[in-house]
Amino acid sequence: MGWGLGLIKYKLMTQLEVDISKLKPFIDDNAIAGLQEELNNAHRQLVGRTGKGNDFLGWVDLPVQLDEALVGRILSDAGKIRQMAEIFVVIGIGGSYLGSRAVVEALGNPFQFLPRESGYPQIVFAGENLSEDYHAHLLELLDRKDYAVAVISKSGTTTEPAIAFRLIRQHIETKYGKEEARKRIFAITDVSRGALKKLADAEGYSSYVIPDDVGGRYSVLTPVGLLPIAAAGFDIRSLLDGAIRMREIALSSATLQQNPCALYAAVRNILYRQGKLVEILVAFEPGLLYMIEWWKQLYGESEGKEHKGIFPAGVTFTSDLHSMGQYIQEGRRTLFETVVSVENPKNKLVVPNDPENLDGLNFLSGKRLTEINHKAELGTMMAHIDGGVPNIRITIPAINEYYLGQLIYFFEFACALSGYTLGVNPFDQPGVEAYKKNMFALLGKPCYEL
Repeated sequence: MGWGLGLIKYKLMTQLEVDISKLKPFIDDNAIAGLQEELNNAHRQLVGRTGKGNDFLGWVDLPVQLDEALVGRILSDAGKIRQMAEIFVVIGIGGSYLGSRAVVEALGNPFQFLPRESGYPQIVFAGENLSEDYHAHLLELLDRKDYAVAVISKSGTTTEPAIAFRLIRQHIETKYGKEEARKRIFAITDVSRGALKKLADAEGYSSYVIPDDVGGRYSVLTPVGLLPIAAAGFDIRSLLDGAIRMREIALSSATLQQNPCALYAAVRNILYRQGKLVEILVAFEPGLLYMIEWWKQLYGESEGKEHKGIFPAGVTFTSDLHSMGQYIQEGRRTLFETVVSVENPKNKLVVPNDPENLDGLNFLSGKRLTEINHKAELGTMMAHIDGGVPNIRITIPAINEYYLGQLIYFFEFACALSGYTLGVNPFDQPGVEAYKKNMFALLGKPCYEL
């Protein structure tokens, strides 16, 4: 049966579409059909929980297994945070902050600098770096503002967030006193063990559990992501509903014509085997910058092992067309692009008419910026394809909680399928520890040496 590349896209009531029609110059029907059996096998391993890392598959059913009482408690604590705090500090690194930041920044107003301007606290992040200046500036801000804290770590001993929590715990206890500080600290950690769990129990912090079978980069739909997102005023039930709908599609079939996750996993593996070693995730909406950052961790940490894997990179256009655009157009032909396209913005702006037309742009008068942005998107894809860069397009109708929930689950499920197709364990990250051993030795930690 012919695939008809131009017709392979999805709108199965989810309204998320995967369009590979722009791959025609690079992949033929036979190449895609030839990978179906490998995807069938990957899907069986994932759904049947028989593949590598199968003890970390809690995320697969997470959207439908979250207890309503837990969701209600998250919403209740989010309300308390809004009452007590102008600033909500989220302490974590990697998956402990990237997912929530991706959603908060996608849905938020980038110019809403003043806390409480919208009735919701400003979400800021700490513990994702070791910069002295960064954390000093944060503490200066917290001197002036009422705040609360979420500290996120399974172990409580990961260096970057543990140092940040030491600093902020000292600050919050000094500012409010220990009794009040306890009410302002929320711990998201292991169910029964670890330094943070022990401290949370001893101090009586409000605590949430990171499920044992959910790794950090797959944890955005646990309290790790849901508490900060709810505190920022966004609809976590709608986020979960979007993930639930995409889960239904993802689990129902491994057939590439019916499962967009499987199709995305298939074509990126085909391109990888053709020597396309770099995937650039592209967004034409700057609010999706941290969605790109979350995606980079998800795919880089899941696939980059055993000297295998596609290197995940990201750009936001049209701004990066004036920096990275030259390399993408004419540099080494070892890359492909996946464009996340948004059909409809939240707002409406049209280009005004200028009687003098000094900039020569009156041909755009009356046009919405979205129309111009979409034409820039299409023109860029056409140029890059002409330059030898394969393009995949993923479209969501709008940036809202429901479609972001779809997009998150889509990328998670496709990542697992892609990792199994690649032949690696998509759920471990053994290489992450290498730098820590050297750092600890250089800092003189006992039992560590170079």
